[in-house]
Amino acid sequence: MTSAAAGVPARRTLRMLRTAARTCRACHLWRTATQTVFGEGRATADVMLVGEEPGNDEDLAGHPFVGPAGRVLDEALAQAGIDRHRTYVTNVVKHFKWEPRGKRRIHAKPNAAEIAACRPWLDAEIAAVRPRVIVCLGATAAKALIGPSFRVSLERGKWLREPFSLTAAEKGSRSHFAPLVTATVHPSSILRERDSTARHQAMRSFVRDLKKVKARL
Repeated sequence: MTSAAAGVPARRTLRMLRTAARTCRACHLWRTATQTVFGEGRATADVMLVGEEPGNDEDLAGHPFVGPAGRVLDEALAQAGIDRHRTYVTNVVKHFKWEPRGKRRIHAKPNAAEIAACRPWLDAEIAAVRPRVIVCLGATAAKALIGPSFRVSLERGKWLREPFSLTAAEKGSRSHFAPLVTATVHPSSILRERDSTARHQAMRSFVRDLKKVKARL
């Protein structure tokens, strides 16, 4: 396992980054993934939404958040009054990690080494877009960007400003994120709720978090 840093081009336009990331071999996930799924959206987006990793549908299509969780995200953004086409959506890890279950490919959570290997791509995306707000979708994104002690269940929807609870060494190694950072659940968690009532309640809470983002824009 190495770092993707060596593959990140010196000139960091989104087009150049996307092209360079196609051949990333920093970790082993590329071996079983169909392709790199890089972030997409406006190069001058005010809002960057960061998830965990592409899923099965994203891996096949080559685009982020186009599967069931992506449809939940689209609906929630619309209810919150945020135009997805004016945002930038990406993931902490750019390759689909999965395990077989019969003929299906089931999502597997990326580990710390895989997240660290892929991190230079996310840092480069943030530097290129320079969003006003970063929204971490789910625990993996929140822990990667905010810190390992962050708990979405306790601190979702709160506004955070840099520096977070980082050590001096961590502060020196991280690029500027955004003036405001917040976290909420990953839209896939809404789909996993036990019944329609629970899903409805979870969706309302998700939309409420996104409305806070809208209010700051």
